[in-house]
Amino acid sequence: MQNGLSVDVEDWFQVGAFERTIDRADWPALECRVEANCDAVLHLFAEAGVPGTFFTLGWVAERYPALIRRIVDAGHELASHGYDHKRVFQMTAGEFAADLEKTRAILENLGGQPVRGYRAPSFSVDMRTPWAHAVLAEQGYAYSSSVAPVVHDHYGWPRSPRHAWQPLPDSALIEWPVTTARVAGRTLAAGGGGFMRLLPYGFTRWAIERMNREGHPAILYFHPWEIDPGQPRVADAPLRSKVRHYTGLSAMAGKLKKLLDDFEWTRADALLAAQRDRARPWRAAA
Repeated sequence: MQNGLSVDVEDWFQVGAFERTIDRADWPALECRVEANCDAVLHLFAEAGVPGTFFTLGWVAERYPALIRRIVDAGHELASHGYDHKRVFQMTAGEFAADLEKTRAILENLGGQPVRGYRAPSFSVDMRTPWAHAVLAEQGYAYSSSVAPVVHDHYGWPRSPRHAWQPLPDSALIEWPVTTARVAGRTLAAGGGGFMRLLPYGFTRWAIERMNREGHPAILYFHPWEIDPGQPRVADAPLRSKVRHYTGLSAMAGKLKKLLDDFEWTRADALLAAQRDRARPWRAAA
C-alpha cells in the first residue's frame, strides 16, 4: 500500500514551540537554514525515488523562490501551510481567508501548478474554528490535513475521526489527519514530527503497518529543521519547548531513510481520489 509523505516547510525559528519566545518581527534578522535543509530533504527523497507533498509557508516561498521551483521540478506536490505560521484559532474567518488567498497566490505564481492541499500550522483547526473547513471549501481546496484527533497541550480535536472524513455535507473537501495509533483505548500521535524523534523507530513502523492492515494509507509529516542538529539553540525558551524541539535531531535523518525504504510512499494528492471515496461525513455536533 502506498502512503502519503509530507513535509511542513518552515524554519527553526517559526515553530509553535518558540512563538512566545521569538517575535515574528525578528525573523528576518535570524539565521535562515530552511533552504539548505529542504535541499537535504530533496536529496533524501531523490535517493529513495519517492515523491512527496511540501506544505510550504508563503513567508519562506517569497524569500526562496528558486527552492520552490526545485521542489516542483523534482516532481513533488506544492501545498499551503499558511503565510507565516499563525495558528488558525488566532484568526477570524476573514483573516483566515485572506491568509489562504495570499499564500496560494505566492505558491502558484512561483511553482506554476495549482495548490489543492492545506495544512494548518500546528494542526490548529479544531473545535475553536468551526468555520475553517467552510472557508477552505469556498476557496476551492480539495483537501486539508489540519486536524489532529489527539489530546495535546498545543492542539487537538480528540473526538474527530482518525481516518479521512468529510466535514461539509455539500462539499467534496476532505480532512485527512496524519497517522495515529490506538493503544490501550487512547489515540496516540504516530505520524512523524516530534513523536518520531522522541520515540523508538519501531513504534513509528508499527503504527504505519497497523494503519495499512486496517486498510488505510498512513500520512507522515516532518519538518526540514528536524534533520538539522546544528541549528541555533534558543537559550531562553521554556524547558519543555527545548526538550520537544531538540531531542532526537541527530537521529531523524536515519529514521527517515529507514521509513523511506520500509514502505511505499507518494504525494498526498496522488492518494486523494481513494481517500475521497472512503471519507465519511462527520461533524462535531453529531
